[in-house]
Amino acid sequence: MTTPVKIVAILTARPGATDQLRALLEGMLAPSRAEAGNLRYDLWQDQSEPTRFVLDELYTGQEAVAAHRATAHFQTYLAQIETLAERVAFVLDPLSAN
Repeated sequence: MTTPVKIVAILTARPGATDQLRALLEGMLAPSRAEAGNLRYDLWQDQSEPTRFVLDELYTGQEAVAAHRATAHFQTYLAQIETLAERVAFVLDPLSAN
């Protein structure tokens, strides 16, 4: 049995890049959700800081994370993200989750 993997990424748009960042992140939603090992891929925007976005991702296991990172849409994201945002990502193992 594989262990699910949760990724929480916090992205803060660089000055003047909020709209571009949002468009890039929204473009990741449909293809990421369609991946076989994806269980959740949600995008959130901070109410108090609208330049901050949170990606909430859940995968069936490490193999699904690796498959996600190999996709064309993730590679497009990687090529653009550093110019658009500062980011921090947490890759988490479940201790108690439903």
